[in-house]
Amino acid sequence: MKSKPLKAICLIDGEHYLPVNQGGIEYVKRARGYDVVAAVFIGGYEKIGTVEDLKKLGVPVIIESDPFKAIARGLEEYKPDVVVDLSDDPVVRPPERFAYANLILAKNAVYEGADFRFEPPQYLDIPNRPSISVVGTAKRVGKTAVAAYIARLVVEKSPGVEPLIVTMGRGGPPEPEVIRGDEIIITPQMLLEFAREGKHAASDHFEDALMSRVATIGCRRCGGGFAGAAYYSVVREGALLANSMPQNLHIFEGSGPSVPPIETDAWIVTVGAHQGAEYAEMYMGPYRIRKSDLAIMTMCEEPMADAVRVDSVERSLTQLNPHMKVVRTLFRPKPLGSLVKKRVVFATTAPSSIGDKLTGYLEQEHECSVVGVSHNLSRRPALRDELSRLFERHKVDTLLTELKAAAVDVATAMAVERGIEVIYADNVPVQVGEDSDLDRAILEVIECAVERFKSRGTTR
Repeated sequence: MKSKPLKAICLIDGEHYLPVNQGGIEYVKRARGYDVVAAVFIGGYEKIGTVEDLKKLGVPVIIESDPFKAIARGLEEYKPDVVVDLSDDPVVRPPERFAYANLILAKNAVYEGADFRFEPPQYLDIPNRPSISVVGTAKRVGKTAVAAYIARLVVEKSPGVEPLIVTMGRGGPPEPEVIRGDEIIITPQMLLEFAREGKHAASDHFEDALMSRVATIGCRRCGGGFAGAAYYSVVREGALLANSMPQNLHIFEGSGPSVPPIETDAWIVTVGAHQGAEYAEMYMGPYRIRKSDLAIMTMCEEPMADAVRVDSVERSLTQLNPHMKVVRTLFRPKPLGSLVKKRVVFATTAPSSIGDKLTGYLEQEHECSVVGVSHNLSRRPALRDELSRLFERHKVDTLLTELKAAAVDVATAMAVERGIEVIYADNVPVQVGEDSDLDRAILEVIECAVERFKSRGTTR
């Protein structure tokens, strides 16, 4: 049976003569086999005469004062499978093409031109429960901390809802691995045993299970594209495994800027204010923003990001997606055990520029004495050297460490060898300002995901 041709719209400009534009459209039909249903005029009048002349092209032509609005209208009215760019400089330049690509891919269409082709990430329609994706614009913007916070919040505030987190870390297991954080107590000794077995015991699913006490499924991925697709992952298998488990809310956690390849009912995006607006605005950053229901801005404090930078990032987010809520936050460490009257060494991935704030917070809120801080938790040799000096120089009761990178095989191992207590620290997002309610915003996304799931029926 012959397959139906892909529906296409073509982007054209007035820097090409009308017969040339017409020839280009005919070539798209002939050479690519596309069904060209319309053209979108994106500017330039040097070679076309009048707008009326465009009617001679033989297909409907969309014209707006703003080419971006014209493309959006074409996508909405014709819902094409592919958008073919027959335009050229000076009407369209690389920055504009990336802006168009983000818009087109967010509508699940392909964007192609003379020597480029951007395909939207493909999402597998697998979950048989309500589900959300937690994605980020980059690495180190707090996705895992936010996903863990969401799971805890749901357990506390939504009776009857049991979350499960599926991760896709670069250090994840070769096959999906279940950690029943809701049933077992994860100890430093247990994590050390996992590490000795060759597992990445600080992988995201371990961290989520430890911090949230919920069931998690760890998966791995390799490589990432502009729009967040992973080159390879076992998340499909992880999603199928999640379907066989009793939990009734699936949280799919991204990895770095890569997004879960699963069709979910809602998206939450984490955006690091310290990275500036360019991570939201440039290349394929806008794709993630346009698909999201809520943006959680992290690290909204000096010296990470001053007020001007924070305002700039939020302004970019609201311009890209006016329908999306935006909440400003900062992170603070939350020890999973008591630090009262203890002499503490703190290991973190946070930069040294914020070390004094974190130290002051721990000492004030947890009545301890922080005798040393290492900001090298993601750099094994430097961490090993620094902890050796700190342990030799000070009388240390407790190592407080985030569960990241070398937290187990280096930091935990070194502390246990010396008889030093190990307590792990969660990173908790704390809302900045009173303009919005972080918990309420998250719960509204969960409610929205449940309603969208129901609207499609419970069998998917």
